[in-house]
Amino acid sequence: MAEKILDGRVAVVTGASRGIGRAAALALAGAGAHVVAVARTQGGLEELDDAIRQAGGQATLVPLDLTDFDAIDRLGAALHERWGRLDAVVGNAGILGNLMPISHVTPKAWDQVMAINVTANWRLIRSFDPLLQRSDAGRAIFVSSGAAAKCRAYWGAYAVSKAALEAMVRTYAAENERTGVRAMLLNPGPLRTRMRAAAMPGEDPATLKTPEELAPHFVRLASPAWNETGKLYDFPSDRVLDFQSPQ
Repeated sequence: MAEKILDGRVAVVTGASRGIGRAAALALAGAGAHVVAVARTQGGLEELDDAIRQAGGQATLVPLDLTDFDAIDRLGAALHERWGRLDAVVGNAGILGNLMPISHVTPKAWDQVMAINVTANWRLIRSFDPLLQRSDAGRAIFVSSGAAAKCRAYWGAYAVSKAALEAMVRTYAAENERTGVRAMLLNPGPLRTRMRAAAMPGEDPATLKTPEELAPHFVRLASPAWNETGKLYDFPSDRVLDFQSPQ
């Protein structure tokens, strides 16, 4: 039986119906957290709920499109009313967008990637910060990508969105150095997910690690014992990386 290091704690996970988000939600629930699972698909959330309950955990399901920014504010208000605090948020939901020359990306496609990968996560911080401050050890974890630093051809919108996410989370961490809130980025690397398959259709998924192998690290970063902030946990190398300080 897994150690309940998150017993009694409340954790929000976005993009929780499949892939990395689903694995993270299951791991957090397995460690004792009450998981507030956010995703667009009701069916996927119900399947997750069944799996969590079968394992003896608890979840609250929130069908929500993260581009409905007002709904994120309403979720923050609902969490305040029910628990008065939030102990962890995992900002996992993201979209790849179209892989094409950056000069060919349509304004609509650009705006959609930025809305989900950047603005929605800012709205999560904006809505949840007062709740995280009321926790004895608020933890904010956002899923980034190696694309933020590599700037590969044709990955423009996605890479820019993840670079912006990293700057935002590092700023939030700096603003909370003297509080109990810790903010971390996580690079999952290549995993066996639907997004990866769309980006690399010729790749053999059997050669990749699974979201379930990554999931325990969300528990580690969400725990009160975790004290690093403003850094990136790199799953492929299993290292916590500092960002280069400006000269």
